[in-house]
Amino acid sequence: MPDTTLTSSTAPRFPLPLAIPLGLIPPGVHSTGLALVLNQVFARSLREGELEFLSGRLVEIRIPDARVTFRLTLRGGRLEAAPSEGRPDTRIEGAALDFLRLATRQEDADTLFFNRRLRFNGDTELGLYVKNFLDAFEPPTELAALLEGMGKLVQRFGG
Repeated sequence: MPDTTLTSSTAPRFPLPLAIPLGLIPPGVHSTGLALVLNQVFARSLREGELEFLSGRLVEIRIPDARVTFRLTLRGGRLEAAPSEGRPDTRIEGAALDFLRLATRQEDADTLFFNRRLRFNGDTELGLYVKNFLDAFEPPTELAALLEGMGKLVQRFGG
């Protein structure tokens, strides 16, 4: 039986007609928007201090096929957009579809990292904290359904 495992080179890519305009938006705008959403999604985890490992640390999330980069940090118990300058403490990079599969628990982080569909650079310990947090986090049903729908669109219309 042939191996049907998707790799970063065979996975559907984010649709180019959507990626081009996303790439024109400054990274700070992307980061601010993601921070606003994640503060809502992770509200309980933030209240309980589960994300303190991010305090004062800079995490960069790169999604090259969608042409977006997010830079986040934790200040005062809230996620915030981090400045675009400066070296991130850790960088996580991968295709949009792989991040969507991770967020909807269709694939676990270990599989995605082992198959090099998601990659870490920088502080390995911080990267492992991020990975373990995401592995343990259960997204709200409504969010999971929305993200799953987005994943289906990427698979259907991605190049």
